[in-house]
Amino acid sequence: MTLFICVTLEILLLNERNALQFASVCLLFALQGDIYRLARLIAVARKNCSNAKRGKHIAALILARGGSKGIHLKNIKMLAGVPLIGWVIRPALDSAVFKSVWVSTDHDEIEVFTVNVMFCTEVDVICNIQATSPCLHPWHLKKALEFITKEGCDSVFSVVRRHHFRWQEVKKDGQCTKALNLNPFHRPRRQDWPGELCENGSLYFATKELIEKGLLQGGKIKYYEMDPKYSVDIDVDIDWPIAEQRVLRYGYFGKDKPEVLRLLLCNVSGCSLTYISANGEEVVSINTREQAVINMLKKEEVKVILIEKDTITKALADKLSETLGCPQEVEDKLKKVQELMEKEGMVLKAA
Repeated sequence: MTLFICVTLEILLLNERNALQFASVCLLFALQGDIYRLARLIAVARKNCSNAKRGKHIAALILARGGSKGIHLKNIKMLAGVPLIGWVIRPALDSAVFKSVWVSTDHDEIEVFTVNVMFCTEVDVICNIQATSPCLHPWHLKKALEFITKEGCDSVFSVVRRHHFRWQEVKKDGQCTKALNLNPFHRPRRQDWPGELCENGSLYFATKELIEKGLLQGGKIKYYEMDPKYSVDIDVDIDWPIAEQRVLRYGYFGKDKPEVLRLLLCNVSGCSLTYISANGEEVVSINTREQAVINMLKKEEVKVILIEKDTITKALADKLSETLGCPQEVEDKLKKVQELMEKEGMVLKAA
């Protein structure tokens, strides 16, 4: 009887209505003499109280296999200076909604990025994050999770809005196709058509019960719509440079705001090519794209200084300095860098 009262009080502290229901059912079992069902009900209630007190264990799972057919070891290939998988590990950790973050892989080289591979039987909700979603942000995860924590959904997945007209595939010669999502006689303009919601694979939240049934989606389902600029597909090599540009603009770089570039020290010999002319003299050239980049940096108020000691490229450095209006230094490079940083009030920081 003491245990029954204690459990009832525990439930009462959490939810008065549930406590009354629990007490009524317990009394019914007691009057019926059904000690087994009474004991089982009390055990379940105590476990539920414990779970409610500790809060739901929400875990993130990042699947990163090594056998990608399109791009070899894609998940750890460097994208904008960070391994691809790092672009989803960082927002998962910084979102602060997960009690544990796991990386599951079948490849030794990917194991170095493992955050937590311990299986916890107390997990209540699992979020499957696609490793190839480099524009994922912590607030995507937070907002999607609210459908479960605040609205009681069983599963939530991310979608993106696409404006693609689809047609039926023709598998037999002579067979005609037909439109699947439009009326060819009244083709809508893009701005007049809301488009369709398509899974983008960035995230899938599901309760433990669904996962144990082998399901990612089920029960009460809702979708979380992501802006197309945050949805990136990386399947083949040609997608990589496009994804890199997208990440540089829309990727998540961490809680700390990236430092603003203020000074660029350019070693001319590192971006030039040396040729031998017909008369045997060395000729140095530089790609015009390098000059374009320097001009872009100067427009953004970044100070550019040319540093060169080599006598062969000295003439080129002189010309660039004159053409681009960049100061030139030819002294000891390290010493000059230290002097410039002290003058500008800057300090070196680890990347």
